[in-house]
Amino acid sequence: MNAYRQIALLGAVAMITTQLFSQSSSSATADPNTIANSEWSFLFTTTGYVIPHDRSYVSPTFGVDHRKLHLEARYNYENQETGSLWAGYNLEHGEKVVLEVTPMVGGIFGNTAGIAPGYEMSIAWKKFELSSDGEYVFDARHHNDSFLYSWNELTYSPTDWLHIGIVSQRTRAYHTSLDIQRGLLLGFSHKRLDFTTYVLNAGWTDPTVVLSMAYRF
Repeated sequence: MNAYRQIALLGAVAMITTQLFSQSSSSATADPNTIANSEWSFLFTTTGYVIPHDRSYVSPTFGVDHRKLHLEARYNYENQETGSLWAGYNLEHGEKVVLEVTPMVGGIFGNTAGIAPGYEMSIAWKKFELSSDGEYVFDARHHNDSFLYSWNELTYSPTDWLHIGIVSQRTRAYHTSLDIQRGLLLGFSHKRLDFTTYVLNAGWTDPTVVLSMAYRF
């Protein structure tokens, strides 16, 4: 599937997802007290990777939080045509400087199979936020193929609807000449919907473009 079809698929998923959840979100917004007292929250993210000289692809993830419990399902994340299921525990500390950490463990199946300890973490202070998502994949088939995955962002939000920043990534899902990729990001938010564009490796090699859409409900 070429890059243009991947972008079209990403846009179609975004529109379908918004339509599917618009009814549930509108019924929830009708009663603010219901939202405030809700113990459940959900996050659906779909991310498209437009990779030069290689096959582009889409990676969807779905997360569920219930009090301290965190559950997550991923596809095309650790590797292409690979899924993973995760369970973790949410921790939060601070008021002016807010630290959120979720240690997790996951099972991986598909082209890559194994287990992985991982984490999701963010530190927010005023209009700045540092976030990190990482895991170490213990490959059950080929031990020498075990690897560290990491995605890191530092963002600044001058307004509620705009965020800009820098990003770095280390992945095995696709290959470039750089072991650690880095670049810039630009994102927009509207109510429960976030859309972010990342441009990686520009100036070092042919750039990889990453398009991400996230919907919270």
